[in-house]
Amino acid sequence: MPKQITQKKDWIKLGYSLFSKEGIKGINIEKMAKKLACNKSSFYWYFKTKAIFIDEIVRYWIQNETEQVINYTNKGSSINEKIAKFLTIAFKNDPYLEFIFYLKRYAIKNTKYQLIIDDIDERRLNYTTKLFTELGYSKKEATIKASIFYKYLIGYHEMIRHKKQTKNYLNEVKTELKHFLNI
Repeated sequence: MPKQITQKKDWIKLGYSLFSKEGIKGINIEKMAKKLACNKSSFYWYFKTKAIFIDEIVRYWIQNETEQVINYTNKGSSINEKIAKFLTIAFKNDPYLEFIFYLKRYAIKNTKYQLIIDDIDERRLNYTTKLFTELGYSKKEATIKASIFYKYLIGYHEMIRHKKQTKNYLNEVKTELKHFLNI
């Protein structure tokens, strides 16, 4: 059977998926080549090393899980619409939630990734603070609420990551958040 031509994005998407499921153990070039029905030389054509590949999937994660969330949220025409979009996307249960958990474990031995995680956390907190100031909170109050919100979000995902999310998850989240946010 002839091998297919595999694109760089195919490797990245598969790597992102496998890292989300198994962490660094999931990044096995031979097994990935089999899944993609290509030669493993294709991997080295695009990435040269496994370390470069990990950098690429982390960039992909940043783009998909931070930049796209901010861009999607900013399309809201009012602060209430922005908050609704933000909550919908931030609290959805998706198959890639574990990426950050595995990346945090990987970062224990690789400080470069810890710096990336710290940067993403800061960007997410700054964005959430911005949204909360648009809701009418002072900068100081918005900063505190953003920190609590972000910790709540991480805890929420940790609690549901191996469970089926209810159909009314957004209403449940909003009910809980109303205890400290005017939404």
